[in-house]
Amino acid sequence: MRRFSRIKSSEIGHTPGTLHGIEKMIDAEIELIQFNEAGVERQSVEEFSLDLLTADQVNWINITGIHDVELVKEVGKAIQLHPLTLEDITNTRQRPKKEEFDNYIITILDMLSYQGEYIQSEQVSLILLENSVITFQEAHGDDFNPVRVRIEENKGQIRKKGADYLYYSLLDAIVDNYFHILERNEEVLEELDDLVVAAKTGPDTLEIIQDLKQEIIFLRKTIWPLNTIFGNLYRVESSLLSKETDYYLRDVYDHIGQLMDEIDVGRDMLSNLLDIYLSNKSNKMNEVMQFLTIISTIFIPLTFIAGVYGMNFKYMPELEQKIAYPAVMLLMLVIAVIQLVYFKRKKWL
Repeated sequence: MRRFSRIKSSEIGHTPGTLHGIEKMIDAEIELIQFNEAGVERQSVEEFSLDLLTADQVNWINITGIHDVELVKEVGKAIQLHPLTLEDITNTRQRPKKEEFDNYIITILDMLSYQGEYIQSEQVSLILLENSVITFQEAHGDDFNPVRVRIEENKGQIRKKGADYLYYSLLDAIVDNYFHILERNEEVLEELDDLVVAAKTGPDTLEIIQDLKQEIIFLRKTIWPLNTIFGNLYRVESSLLSKETDYYLRDVYDHIGQLMDEIDVGRDMLSNLLDIYLSNKSNKMNEVMQFLTIISTIFIPLTFIAGVYGMNFKYMPELEQKIAYPAVMLLMLVIAVIQLVYFKRKKWL
């Protein structure tokens, strides 16, 4: 059975701007990647400081462990993040969003991954600064490894571009992974469709359909807000985003539209599968009832005859005849055969 899980934040009801975070699961870690066309440096650092950022390189700081409220406060103070931005970063129930400020742009969305039969949802916050990108994650493991590989192996044009292109690349990596989630979902849908259409479903089919329906709803809830986020993001008039990067962000927006189309198709398929499944069940029940009705109809006249000769009357002429018993049995057989022939001609069988 498919389920969905996400790391939950502490109770709601705090004063706006309060950093309440999540239950501590891992030690917070800071990874720093600095690169330009000439080379790349990757290292782990103990403490965040503006001195880590260089002007002649693109700086990517990935912070894992948003439960460490003091670390988030320290970073926020150093790069002058709004208190409500810090609250959004630590609130894992935050709806996907995008906000623009004078000195940064923040985008918050969910990374999805399969953990066995579970879809794990992890909130990720991406902050674009003038020459840096800072990402905040809940736990280890992310969709950013392809981006790291491109940086280290100098693939594509990422090392030739600025921080805004890195920002786009990270967003694109998260959105691309949604396609992998949907592909796995579609494979299950196709297998289920073959079984349902062929009427080879088992007792757990309805449960599988319901699980897939919940999964589609979950995916739609996660992806739908991205329509607004990316629809507005590539139209942002900010010195932090170049015109060329706008075109790349527009491509991600097109991908979101494609994802939504696939989700809608999956939802329609599930609805049709449920109708076909219930129709098959109804047809099977009708076949059983038809069979039982035919059996009952055949035995009604036979039961009548047996009932007549089962009455305790003293004077019944046929009882004294030696041929009476086989004659009655033959009569019953003839009646049954006539009924079966009649039902066959009427195509009731």
